[in-house]
Amino acid sequence: MNPIIHQFLCLSDNFGVLVHDPQTGATAAIDAPDAAPILKALSDKGWDLTDVLITHHHFDHTQGIAGLKAAFPRARVTGPIREASKIAGLDAEVQEGDTVKIGSFEAMVIEVPGHTSGHIAYWIKAQNLLFAGDTLFAMGCGRGFEEPAPILYRSLMKLSALPGETHIYCGHEYTLSNARFALSVDPHNSTLHDRANVIAAMRAAGQFTLPTTMSLELATNPFLRAEDIGIQTAIGMIGADPAAVFTELRERKNNF
Repeated sequence: MNPIIHQFLCLSDNFGVLVHDPQTGATAAIDAPDAAPILKALSDKGWDLTDVLITHHHFDHTQGIAGLKAAFPRARVTGPIREASKIAGLDAEVQEGDTVKIGSFEAMVIEVPGHTSGHIAYWIKAQNLLFAGDTLFAMGCGRGFEEPAPILYRSLMKLSALPGETHIYCGHEYTLSNARFALSVDPHNSTLHDRANVIAAMRAAGQFTLPTTMSLELATNPFLRAEDIGIQTAIGMIGADPAAVFTELRERKNNF
């Protein structure tokens, strides 16, 4: 039996994500951008919150913790051990290789520093589900606010080694703007052009663009393709170290 995933918007472009185990009734919220829409989603589904899995300390991923705990006092809040001092309300602190239970499902913790120093992702291996927070986006990646670009690149390469069929849920609906940037640095990628057209149509129809898959990201996300000769040619860095290419890509995205 697979978990039921319910995705919805919080704040302006944050995603709320609920992971529900129909066998045990356990339900986890991935991050806590805002308590009100998460509580509404739980009510609409008739689910009780048992867990909150925090990926990193940024306010737009944690500000809803207090409200969720007020409504569900027994819910366990889990977050990165390296950022525990920055996240109020944690009940459990986890690090690389730890596992977190969501009812009968087990999520492995993967440390992915870069966007923040202690950022983590949650991978439910058996069901090929990755909750990447703000490290990896559809056709993009997070800014490296607290670590240098090569550290973020290393984290992305760690995630890119997951199976191609892995379904990826990210922290924000950034896909349309990411597609526009991707085309600027990978202009001859026909798969990217096709995907960008699909994304534009989806957003015009008010549809969410997530989840994505790792295989699709490997084909169209420039931040996972720093070794690609087409991208290196487009930005004038043929033969350069992939980490240096990634650093240039991230800097160009910062100013895009």
